[in-house]
Amino acid sequence: MTSTQPPFVNLDALELRHQEHGECYEAHMASFAAPLGAKMLGGRLVVVPPGKRAWPYHGHHANEEIFVILSGTGCLRYAGDEHALRPDDVVLCPAQGTASAHQIINDGDTELRYLAISTMSEPDVIDYPDSGKFAVMAGAAPGGDKVRRSVDHVGRYVDAVSYWDDEK
Repeated sequence: MTSTQPPFVNLDALELRHQEHGECYEAHMASFAAPLGAKMLGGRLVVVPPGKRAWPYHGHHANEEIFVILSGTGCLRYAGDEHALRPDDVVLCPAQGTASAHQIINDGDTELRYLAISTMSEPDVIDYPDSGKFAVMAGAAPGGDKVRRSVDHVGRYVDAVSYWDDEK
């Protein structure tokens, strides 16, 4: 009889990593898809404290995302609208750039726990409508191994230059 890793993990067994920025952003998260051997899907458990959000309002051009609300309540900002979230809600964010821009905010009194599942397509371009920024990632998809990235750039659309600028 051979001893192999089972093709599952219990969410309670994951070691959460802490991330925060400024007053608005804070989350504890752990990947569950990559440790199980997933190559084409990304998956994280995300735990957000009351009043916080994990990431800025953004929309992917190459990656689709699904969010499964496990516990707590939240507000989904999606394509300019706001929607209440509760346990057992499933949210789809297709790859449509600004047209599917999204952000989940914990608007409750307890932690908000959800699964974030995405395709791991790269390269990807991500729009940030609130700040007028964009990000370009190649070599590893968003949420993937940053060390493998050959391109990882964040810029502002207002800084655009002509295709032929500085070409000789």
